[in-house]
Amino acid sequence: MSTDNANRSASGSNGVPRGITVQMLDQNTRRRTGEYVPGSQEAQVALTSVADMLKWAQNYARSRSIWPLGYGLACCAIEMMAAAQSHYDLSRWGSEVFRSSPRQADLMIVAGTVCVKMGPRLVRLYEQMPDPKWVLSLGQCATSGGEFYDSYYTVQGVDTLVPVDIYVPGCPPRPEALIEGILKLREKIEKQGLKIRGE
Repeated sequence: MSTDNANRSASGSNGVPRGITVQMLDQNTRRRTGEYVPGSQEAQVALTSVADMLKWAQNYARSRSIWPLGYGLACCAIEMMAAAQSHYDLSRWGSEVFRSSPRQADLMIVAGTVCVKMGPRLVRLYEQMPDPKWVLSLGQCATSGGEFYDSYYTVQGVDTLVPVDIYVPGCPPRPEALIEGILKLREKIEKQGLKIRGE
């Protein structure tokens, strides 16, 4: 008996070793088990225009280089300073340059209690910032007045003075919370002005 005939007799007529049952799968079974079926697993193609791509590239660059305005009013400013130090290292996300001039800043971080006397000065600084500009409300006092909500001199939320993009809760919020707020702002900046076709 030749070697080929010996291999055929040991493995059966279809090349499968004897004693092993072969289950034939149809196309629907393959889809359920996760096997590759050509044309069924490719992602949908999104068509866009050159203007939308340029807008996305511009937003991407803006979101990676947010320069905050150092505007600390109370104890939340200590947490804001701690977020910029080496332990938390805000510079990993391109936001380490705290500017002293509003004309060089993209983001106003309102950290602390805003009193009635400080309100007009906050609005003036916001108006001096170049467009596009964003505001992050850091802590309960800036968001809603905090523990001073029933006081006559406390502004009941900085959103009554300027439009706020991101709220970071806490009294005081940890530096990680501020970093999370800046990362959420990055996501928001990336999507500004983009219109996806079909939605």
